[in-house]
Amino acid sequence: MASVKNCNLPDELYYNIDNNVWARKEADGTITVGMTQYACALAGEVVAYTPKKKGKEIEQGKSVATVESGKWVGPVKAPVTGEVVETNEAVAAKPGTINADPYGAGWLVKMKPTDWEGQAGGLVTGSAVAGAFEAKMAADGFAGC
Repeated sequence: MASVKNCNLPDELYYNIDNNVWARKEADGTITVGMTQYACALAGEVVAYTPKKKGKEIEQGKSVATVESGKWVGPVKAPVTGEVVETNEAVAAKPGTINADPYGAGWLVKMKPTDWEGQAGGLVTGSAVAGAFEAKMAADGFAGC
């Protein structure tokens, strides 16, 4: 697992660096989507989570959920195009789970991607993750998680 400025970035995930979101390809062909630990640090404690409804088709780069913290309200953008097939009811009941476990219990939505193979190439994974986030954090003037 990569760690940049004390922010963990699991190597096996696919990241949209600009939007601070991750995707994990599941065995059944769906993807799980969440916010990076870096995004959580920027937002502060998440107090509300409003996902798009199951069955909703979401274009890549459009909102799959809205999160709200004490200092930010904004969209979590889809890393690829697809249909929302599941939302995280546990996070809806306890939004702070996003901060506590962003890569585990704090996931936001599961999607059935329309063109994973075509769009996943635009996401960053593996050994390239650390360098990409180092550059983004430096450009953002981010002190660390």
